[in-house]
Amino acid sequence: MIASLYIHVPFCAGACDYCDFYSVPVAPEDPRINRYIDTLLAEGEDRINRFSVNRIPSVYIGGGTPSLLGASGIGRLLQGIATFWNEAPQEITVEANPESADEAFLEACGEGGVTRLSLGVQSFHEPSRRAVGRVGAGAVLHERLQLIAERFPQAFSVDLITGLPFQDTYRLQEDIEKALAYKPGHVSLYDLTVEPGTPLEMNARSHLPDRDEADQLWIAGRDTLEQAGYQQYEVSNFALPGNRSRHNIRYWRMENWLGLGPAASGTLIDDETGTGRRFTNQADVDNYVASAYQEIGGLVHEEPLDRHTLMEETFLMGFRYIEGPDRSLFKKRFRLSIEACIPETLAAWRNQGLVGPEPALTKEGLLFLDLFLQDTLTEIEKKFYL
Repeated sequence: MIASLYIHVPFCAGACDYCDFYSVPVAPEDPRINRYIDTLLAEGEDRINRFSVNRIPSVYIGGGTPSLLGASGIGRLLQGIATFWNEAPQEITVEANPESADEAFLEACGEGGVTRLSLGVQSFHEPSRRAVGRVGAGAVLHERLQLIAERFPQAFSVDLITGLPFQDTYRLQEDIEKALAYKPGHVSLYDLTVEPGTPLEMNARSHLPDRDEADQLWIAGRDTLEQAGYQQYEVSNFALPGNRSRHNIRYWRMENWLGLGPAASGTLIDDETGTGRRFTNQADVDNYVASAYQEIGGLVHEEPLDRHTLMEETFLMGFRYIEGPDRSLFKKRFRLSIEACIPETLAAWRNQGLVGPEPALTKEGLLFLDLFLQDTLTEIEKKFYL
């Protein structure tokens, strides 16, 4: 079996007010860190053997904040997972916050075979950073980005957020210009989402732009990136030629991946039957570490994906991608073409100029992705399941 690998590191120096991902605040000397790495490696070995994975095309170490593992921790993790393959993956990505990605950490990444860094910058504007509880001073960003650009030239991505408190077009333009000065190969431009129950929902609403302003901010950011040569290839992702995230493309194509660590999820698909299985680890780092992966069965939830569910998810993920769902893979799995499944939706959106000749949304069509998916799922329900 061919499957990519996602490794979750839930540790953070502090939680940002907009974040609803599972994370645990730790200090660098927290004894759980070393035990956690041991457990990750034990889980990875078990999963790879259990599912007979013989090739791993990509690895993504995300979080949380993987750079909090430090040079020794990330080095030990990378050395451990290297035993999982005979042929090195085409892409190994590590997420990092610039303020914790010091020279020793970057050196360990390079020695461990990392080909790509994903950097959580979000904004250089101090009032915006403080308003959402972003850890670390903006002034440190420039020093670290310069170091990263020297060690990983163009082989890094920068995350930026639009719709932040105290943000306007000028501030966003400034953020983008500052980020592009370091020549990243890839930029992710996310529209801030106020998730229920997060501190942001309670504390910072009065400082946020309204919905129309936020939408216009994102569009302005998109246009700036495209004018600078960064091609939009997914709803929130832009890349210079040759710098698309290979790992994330596998998600959008709904190809196999294994997830390691608490709250991590993996999906394995049987192309012959058009069905799959999803495995999600319990979001509890202490139970995970205590298990040492000797007996973790009760910490894993398995969910079958029937043909209906997998088809819907294939559309939900595939139409995020500028090229749309993979046509040959879709036909192999479901014995149907995309056009045969949603002809009415494609025709209606094509007439508006929002779907191109291929079954894929245009650049402007991506702005209305949620509405398009509503129409898509409604047509699938009527055609196959009512």
